[in-house]
Amino acid sequence: MPSPDITPGAPCWIDLMTSDTDKATQFYGQLFGWDFQTGDQEKYGGYITATKNGKSVAGMMQKDESQAGMPDVWSTYLRSDDAAATAAAVTEHGGQVFMPPMDVPEQGVMAIFADPAGAAIGIWQPREMTGYQLVAEPGAAAWHELHAKDYPAAVEFYEDVFGWDTDVMSDTPEFRYTTLGAGYAAKAGIMDASAYLPPEVPSNWQIYFAVEDADASIDKAVSLGARVIDGPDDTPFGRLATLADPTGAMFKIVADNRQETAEQAGKGATAGA
Repeated sequence: MPSPDITPGAPCWIDLMTSDTDKATQFYGQLFGWDFQTGDQEKYGGYITATKNGKSVAGMMQKDESQAGMPDVWSTYLRSDDAAATAAAVTEHGGQVFMPPMDVPEQGVMAIFADPAGAAIGIWQPREMTGYQLVAEPGAAAWHELHAKDYPAAVEFYEDVFGWDTDVMSDTPEFRYTTLGAGYAAKAGIMDASAYLPPEVPSNWQIYFAVEDADASIDKAVSLGARVIDGPDDTPFGRLATLADPTGAMFKIVADNRQETAEQAGKGATAGA
């Protein structure tokens, strides 16, 4: 499969901030078939890069003492061609700078922000490291989704700061959803979460990983120490489930069930004829 086409403002990288890199590499290595390479401690703080079939798919980092009270979490990074300009735009449009642009020797520039809905989002200005090299394949990120408590403000923010060309997929009281791009070309989504996120849970980005078989992946994940938070459920977009890894970091899996759903519909039509 060719390398993903990562345009400015689109998701380009994911990483896990974890309290136990040994547990994390063992878990995700067995669940997704990842291999790992640890970067130089002095240059890159021991940052771990995960690969699938020789292509980079994600990163991992051990939490330090200052982050001890924070939950383990997966983060999405959007591509920026100018990290400093993006930081200025974030502030101008109601966001916060959690970590100002920081040079990663030879690789690129990173920063962490919060959007007006309170969700943390990273940016990456690439140099040698251009982003992930595999997407929407088993063991790689398939979708990025913002669950926003202030949905209108979130949509406007990503349009203004990151230049998103958005498409309204649904606009009913029960389900409001906007995507970056449209249809199968869409690269990320924003969901109105005001009706279901409890007060103590902030707006947040969630990452879906592609799997071949959702149920088999759930069974394997649980055997490796994961917990099932929700699902699995069949949807028009695939068979979905939400899991927490052995140290509590949440992630989603999705298996393409379109062929199976079509076959079931065909059988139903035949039976009813």
